Amino acid sequence: MERKIFFVFTSPSILVMTLLMALPLAMAIWLSMHFMTFTNVLAPQWVGLRNYIDVLEDAQFWQSFEFTIVYIAVVVPSWIVIGFIMALLLDQQSGIVRGFYLSIYLLPFIIVPIVGTIMFRQLFEPSGIIRWLYQEIFNQRFHYTEQSVKTLVLFHGVWYVTPFTLVVYFAGLQTLPQDLLEAAGIDGASRLQKIRYIVIPHVRSLTLFILLFSIMDSYRVFDSVYVLTELNPVYKAHTVMTYTFQTSMRLQRLGKANAMAVITVIGIMVVLIPNLYYSWKEQLAER
Repeated sequence: MERKIFFVFTSPSILVMTLLMALPLAMAIWLSMHFMTFTNVLAPQWVGLRNYIDVLEDAQFWQSFEFTIVYIAVVVPSWIVIGFIMALLLDQQSGIVRGFYLSIYLLPFIIVPIVGTIMFRQLFEPSGIIRWLYQEIFNQRFHYTEQSVKTLVLFHGVWYVTPFTLVVYFAGLQTLPQDLLEAAGIDGASRLQKIRYIVIPHVRSLTLFILLFSIMDSYRVFDSVYVLTELNPVYKAHTVMTYTFQTSMRLQRLGKANAMAVITVIGIMVVLIPNLYYSWKEQLAER
């Protein structure tokens, strides 16, 4: 395809993406250079980089950043490992059984995130079944503490998004050449050896895609943390996004909140660019 024809077909999407991404980012950068509250929105005060300095000196921001990194470190590998194992198990089924299990696995992903999180939280309320089981097993009541709330946030993150990785891996397994598995079986390869030397290399590009998507999605997690913690500072379970929300809506520091948003975008790009470069190198190597 000629370069001119390529740009003719892609120019509408490029224009839309520019309007949806570049302009809001430019506006966020401009707002982050001002001291702004709900009372002086029409006449913000220019402060330069003062908001960025305030963010970098804010201990609560770094606390929220730390929990965000913990969330990514725990949830993202869990999505990949559990989703891959579930896809392997589902691939062994067929017909109605496969459809039944797939529908069950996808249920958390189909429910609206806020509704699903509320239902999840209700399991640990005084009338919830998991709270009752906890009391029966450990002979003590379940209490919302910093540790328990953070654990619930992490567990919900794994429970909610794992179906996405399951579907991606399951789709990838359907394209796996069966003759390779049969040849490996004839040569005496075990099931684990087939997975190690055939299946995993086959879905390597999918794993990279899931990794990129998961890191970006986990870095900006908001709704589940908002519902499970109710932004209670006692739990110390703020993520970067929830603390940005609190700074803008409750503290009314709109300029500082925009500075946090810009720093968030920079953080995501710092993480994604090396992975995107690696993915590009992988694509070149496969040609």
